[in-house]
Amino acid sequence: MLDDVHMRAVIADDEPLARRGIRQLLASQGDVEVVGEARNGRETVHLVRTLHPDLLFLDVQMPELDGFAVLAALDSSTLPAVIFITAYDQFAVRAFEAHALDYLVKPIEEARFVEAVQRTRDRMHSLAAIELSRRLTALMSERERQGITRALRAARLVVPTSTGELLLDADEIDWIEADDYYAAIHARGRRHLMRQSLAVLERRLDPNQFVRAHRGAIVNIERVREMRGDSGDTILLLRDGTRVPVSRRRREAVVRRLRILAGEPFAAR
Repeated sequence: MLDDVHMRAVIADDEPLARRGIRQLLASQGDVEVVGEARNGRETVHLVRTLHPDLLFLDVQMPELDGFAVLAALDSSTLPAVIFITAYDQFAVRAFEAHALDYLVKPIEEARFVEAVQRTRDRMHSLAAIELSRRLTALMSERERQGITRALRAARLVVPTSTGELLLDADEIDWIEADDYYAAIHARGRRHLMRQSLAVLERRLDPNQFVRAHRGAIVNIERVREMRGDSGDTILLLRDGTRVPVSRRRREAVVRRLRILAGEPFAAR
């Protein structure tokens, strides 16, 4: 619930000077406290989810996720009031289509800034403004929201090598197996060791693409050619001929992922 005399704000902009400028403009607004700053879309999503601000100054064009994608990634029930910041007036129409409470065009004029904050302050006290904020994510299609969720997952893994570090795209990984205190990543026909637990890697990788076959293996579901059952045991046959066993307690989840990928019923052979 918004306090009558105090607003907690987050500033999201990839330009340090722009963030500093907004801070300076807010100095004259005694009821607004800046509780966090974000340099890109990922950081913005994290700060909003953890700090629960009342007000978000959101740059439209940012690295990782742009301002509209940030809103799609957030839960509508916890979405703060939003003032869009943009260098291009053309984004203003889309901002209001997304039901932003206001927008500001760079370079920001002080009088216009004060007006936007006051307008937001007034409208945030009305149920109508709160409902408009909640509608932001509802306007995004489920397909788009799934894509944003996937974007927030690790798209790459940094693997140490004898000559430096190798950047592996998640799509290049065939499967990962536990190897003592390491994870052995099979990709590009090679085996790379990474000092990381499978549990941590499982959380970092997209669950729509990777599935835990058993406690010692994670498989890229798109690399599976066939699933076989043999005397009660189940294995995944990968495209390169690798055979990965599937534990009984994880078998149902693996089959479910294969069915979703195939878009049709999938039965083990």
